[in-house]
Amino acid sequence: MTAVAATPSTRPTAAPAAGERTIPAAPTASGASRATAVDTSIVGADVHVPLVTGERVTYANFDYAASAPCLSAVREVLDASLPYYASVHRGAGFHSQVSTDAYEQARRSVARFAGARHNDAVVFVRGTTDALNLLARSVPKDCTVVVFAAEHHASLLPWQHRGSRAGQVIRLPLPRSADAAVEAAREALRSSPEGPRLLCVTGASNVTGEIWPIERLTAVAHSAGARIVVDAAQLIPHREVSLSATGADYVAFSGHKLYAPFGAGVLAGRTDWLQAATPYLAGGGATGNVTEDDVRWNDLPARHEAGSPNVLGAVTLAAACDTLAAAGQDALHAREQALLDRLRTGLAAIPGVRDLALWDADHPRVGIVSFVIDGLSSDLVAAALSAEHGIGVRDGLFCAHLLTRHLLPEGHEQAVRASLGLGTTEEHVDRLIGAVAGLAAHGPRWEYRDDNGRVAPLPDPRPAR
Repeated sequence: MTAVAATPSTRPTAAPAAGERTIPAAPTASGASRATAVDTSIVGADVHVPLVTGERVTYANFDYAASAPCLSAVREVLDASLPYYASVHRGAGFHSQVSTDAYEQARRSVARFAGARHNDAVVFVRGTTDALNLLARSVPKDCTVVVFAAEHHASLLPWQHRGSRAGQVIRLPLPRSADAAVEAAREALRSSPEGPRLLCVTGASNVTGEIWPIERLTAVAHSAGARIVVDAAQLIPHREVSLSATGADYVAFSGHKLYAPFGAGVLAGRTDWLQAATPYLAGGGATGNVTEDDVRWNDLPARHEAGSPNVLGAVTLAAACDTLAAAGQDALHAREQALLDRLRTGLAAIPGVRDLALWDADHPRVGIVSFVIDGLSSDLVAAALSAEHGIGVRDGLFCAHLLTRHLLPEGHEQAVRASLGLGTTEEHVDRLIGAVAGLAAHGPRWEYRDDNGRVAPLPDPRPAR
């Protein structure tokens, strides 16, 4: 079990509504003292995986940037919620009322975690991609969108699929520094057409881990009369993100990056564009009244939550938010930074290993390192790390093709990404460094082949579990 002493949070607190029926919840920042130890252990931390050699080792997960494992505290909340699981907002039965109260309490927890202002909307969606597509469908028809080529596809692509009446999309080239990013955004907004404008920017790169200057970009956007949306999928699991503190207009993030199960995410921010937009999905829950001739749509947030909401997704996402807030993200960041420094230092000492970076080596990062090994393909490296060492990494272009291809050294078509999280240990880091050093020096110890587009051991004696 990993326990972190809670530290005071700057996030506002909110009490349950009067008469609210509650289920057991994760610890909250308001209920934890400085001396309280908050359980930040993850489910599956002690799982052993088979190697091609016949051994079993504790799994070393370095794929947090794709999906983080579930927090133990989140599983406890899920288990407590399941006996009361029911559809929300429409049932008179006790279970439905309990689930409705839990769903709306989850909205308040998420709002608190994201530093939402009192008049901001918090809309539950399926994930960051869904959130940014919702916003893309909600911006005014003539809205000009400014976006960097460094973005993940979730925040790069939705803007160009808004239909024939959509405003211009200005795609900015990869900036050579954080300062250059700010100046490029300033110039693009200054010279863009009159009317509504939106700057879309990542909080932290899912390829390099580099943190973007959100506060400065927000100031630039607002000085030009524009708005800004932050794709915080990679930033918010590692650093505190606050709409009120940064002044950002919108923030989007996913539960499955934040130690909660798949299928839940959030778009939070200003209400006017969202309220004026046609509902993202048409269906029950989004409707206030339907007649033969007309439909009256609900106000926010129900307006964009048509269908039966993912109650358990919202509740577990909120439990993850409450747990991280109670643990204190500053303390969690300090631990992660030490592991990240250890990993980067170790990889830098291996001949033939090169990490990917857009900016200088000292620029602040979250726990993500992408690298290549000269003479070895990334899919072979990833397969060997898994089969021979019990290490899980990601290989490819990471749904950020423009950025990754720009950063790749000549002779490499893809990269390997190692990403850290709450379950990462020094032993995991040292094992990865040692395995990469062995691969760089001697190559894999096993034979590998192409298996329907993926590199796999030949033969592969490992059982399924």
